[in-house]
Amino acid sequence: MTKERVIRFGVSMVPELLGKFDRLIKEKGYTNRSEAVRDMVRDNMVEKEWEEVKGEVVGTVTLVYSHHVHDLADKLTDIQHHHCKAIVSTTHIHLDEHNCLEVMIMKGKSDEVKAIAERLISTKGVKHGKLVMTSTGKGLK
Repeated sequence: MTKERVIRFGVSMVPELLGKFDRLIKEKGYTNRSEAVRDMVRDNMVEKEWEEVKGEVVGTVTLVYSHHVHDLADKLTDIQHHHCKAIVSTTHIHLDEHNCLEVMIMKGKSDEVKAIAERLISTKGVKHGKLVMTSTGKGLK
């Protein structure tokens, strides 16, 4: 593997903003400003990938629901079976006597992944749901 060339550049900001940034990166455990700036740039690039429907993206959908809700587990399973090409993995955990947590890993075009996630999250009986989007990493350095 060849070592990539690194380009250094300066960033100007008022002292108050820089102080807040330094406190933030310390809280998050960064060892220097460059690491934090690189992560912020990558995060914005991933968001851009999600805006473009042509590229392949990855996302996780997390659902919390009561397994006592009539037919809810069957409805969620039916949705998953209908989209089995996009949903590549599912994990189901029993949180307590009443509540379940289900996490699905999805891969596909951003509009498709978003639509499936919205359908799962909006299913009647789901207490809470969230889509977390990320990149396949192909375009990131």
